[in-house]
Amino acid sequence: MKIDVNTDNIKFFEALSSVTRIRIIEMLSNEPKNVKEIAEALNMSSAIVTRHIQQLEDAGIVKCRNSSGIRGIQKICSLDMDQAVLFFQQKEKQESAIRHSIPVGQYHAYNITPTCGLSSDSKIIGYLDDPRYFADPEHIKANIIWFGSGWVEYRIPNYMLGNQEVQYIEISLEICSEAPGYNENWPSDISFSLNGIEVGMWTSPGDFGASRGVFTPDWWNHETQHGLLKTLLVNTAGSYMDGVNISKVKVEDLGISYGQDIVLRIANPATARNVGGITLFGMNFGNYNQDINVRIDYKNKEKM
Repeated sequence: MKIDVNTDNIKFFEALSSVTRIRIIEMLSNEPKNVKEIAEALNMSSAIVTRHIQQLEDAGIVKCRNSSGIRGIQKICSLDMDQAVLFFQQKEKQESAIRHSIPVGQYHAYNITPTCGLSSDSKIIGYLDDPRYFADPEHIKANIIWFGSGWVEYRIPNYMLGNQEVQYIEISLEICSEAPGYNENWPSDISFSLNGIEVGMWTSPGDFGASRGVFTPDWWNHETQHGLLKTLLVNTAGSYMDGVNISKVKVEDLGISYGQDIVLRIANPATARNVGGITLFGMNFGNYNQDINVRIDYKNKEKM
């Protein structure tokens, strides 16, 4: 997440100005916890911890949900972000922006190998480890997809006008490797391409199943539970993953033009050094209740 250093985000910075709240963040970085567990670990009352949690929640750092337990309703807390990039220099005000939320099952093309499968938040779609079911009409309802190697492509709608040009495109998604069962030490070299141009590669460290996903359905008894939230940014300076430069490809190199969709390919090719597959999490799965979120910022072209 990008955070501008200004008074608009004062709640975020105030939330980090307490040793207690930093300790809460450290605990939640390992796994979600309920308020009582946090209070016992900090040797504080639940009432005081609840106030700290509320401040972290107001800042967008922590999210909470109610869950039924043996002792009644429990408030389960988890981190709502795993990184924040601070911007000290104020950006020029953008003239306009386009946002899309693309379901992970709404791919338009694919070429994948087992192990593979796809599921909605209520049922498995088709049979496991059979790539043919990626063409099932139900695939658009998928909330999670996975495959051992290969690629999927998504079409991103492009609504900019003929007198505009793109300043940057930002893509946020929850993703990890795909191992048989699960294996948290299972690296996978995952590449990202836009309009046929590879903008960079990121190595997923593993396929995560040791702790249950915050939003993963209760009926889901498969091993993989959640991924990592990654943010890809391509702007006029280059391409970045979570604020770290991954290539020199700039947004103007992508050929984004009026009337043409933007094609996103997410791939783990069989020729990669680490062929560890891909799992993509959408709404109602994993630790982040989102689909593939896209933001395109643009401005009017300067008149000659």
